[in-house]
Amino acid sequence: MTTSDPARQLPANPNITHLKRQAKDLKRAVAALDPSALERVQRSHPSPSAATVEDPGAFTLRDAQVVIAREYGFEGWHQLSTHVGEQMVDERDLHRWFGVQLNNAMWEAIEDEGLGAHSPTLDKERLLYSAYASAYHWRNVGNEANFARGEHLISRMASRLGEVDLALRHARRCLDLIEEYPDLMEDWDLPFAHEALARAMAGTGDLRGARVHFDTAVDLTADVSGDADRAILEAELARGPWFGLVERTGRI
Repeated sequence: MTTSDPARQLPANPNITHLKRQAKDLKRAVAALDPSALERVQRSHPSPSAATVEDPGAFTLRDAQVVIAREYGFEGWHQLSTHVGEQMVDERDLHRWFGVQLNNAMWEAIEDEGLGAHSPTLDKERLLYSAYASAYHWRNVGNEANFARGEHLISRMASRLGEVDLALRHARRCLDLIEEYPDLMEDWDLPFAHEALARAMAGTGDLRGARVHFDTAVDLTADVSGDADRAILEAELARGPWFGLVERTGRI
């Protein structure tokens, strides 16, 4: 429940930790007899005598939380924290939904054989921005495994569009994350990282380095436990562009 005419407005993405910090700051300011802090208590606390010059130490953290809540238009701290918690849950759900939808749409685009470096500039920019957006949303709700997969998606899309330098940067970041947080990864994450890195390196003309990562991806794919996951990897290894690498390897 909110009160009328709040003195302050909650930000678009309120954070309960930040609000708790505000309450602690107010408590310290009251203890230091800060005139503006004492005035805020007089104006917003249901019992204005909670903070006085004669006994500032009687003003507790709970009192400060009440003041903060009422300044934002709520009856008390419980109502404020409940409201913020509900908003945070809603935001997480939205991030997850957009992350999934964008990821699926990007893979559909990657599988489109008509897409490539020759595609119109506006189409290429839209797809790259969408790949970045998917990674952004997962960074708000996921862990390092999700971050690595977001890097892979950007690299894969960039390779498809002929943006090989961009693809290489994100492929390297993908592999770095997987090697740094191995316990969070599935057995198919590492071969995907080597696949992306091989593809990007081939695009930049480093066929020798690309060959090493390509062979590593193939070998790791053979060890993936799930038949469906292994089939997806094999399909990606068979799908271009490979910038001349696959024809030279003769592995696929």
